[in-house]
Amino acid sequence: MADEALHELGEHIARAKGVTGINVAYGELNVDADAAQIAAVMKFLRDDKKCQFINIIDVCGVDYPTREKRFDVVYHLLSPKKNVRVRVKVQTDEQTPVPSVCDIFPGANWFEREAYDLYGILFTGHPELRRLLTDYGFEGHPLRKDFPLTGFVEVRWDDEVKRVVYEPVRLAQEFRNFDFLSPWEGTDYVLPGDEKAKAEAKK
Repeated sequence: MADEALHELGEHIARAKGVTGINVAYGELNVDADAAQIAAVMKFLRDDKKCQFINIIDVCGVDYPTREKRFDVVYHLLSPKKNVRVRVKVQTDEQTPVPSVCDIFPGANWFEREAYDLYGILFTGHPELRRLLTDYGFEGHPLRKDFPLTGFVEVRWDDEVKRVVYEPVRLAQEFRNFDFLSPWEGTDYVLPGDEKAKAEAKK
């Protein structure tokens, strides 16, 4: 769809309850919405004759830890009839839940669970908001920017107890010495097994 047609559609959507902003960038229509009104916005986008966004493609989170409302919840919708896509964004924080859109788009169920699991974004009215990708008892939300790269626990199979066990992460690299030299320059010391090569280079 041409930018002119997208702008025209955007102006139509801007009149919907709960929409706070519209812009067209890189040939895509973007809608900013009030998080508390997201259900009304999604219902409008699905049912309005000029929109007909009947397919939900994705719901995901984005983390901006320095922002007061640190999370964006981003919805991607497709209108097969109009052959156009729309991206809807709302903002929220760690404590304020976003209304679930599962009643409007049943396909949002697992997407919202994934956003909860990986970012800790809460959704009210979700039929079964529990973790989806991480294991039972997992601590934290791994796609948050402040989540440690090593995680909090490590998992391994213990052959003695015949089950999976969880243990605090042990960082073996803390006890190693790194020289941080360029691999092209090589090290000043002889690596084990490399004694012969160093000796030949001196001849």
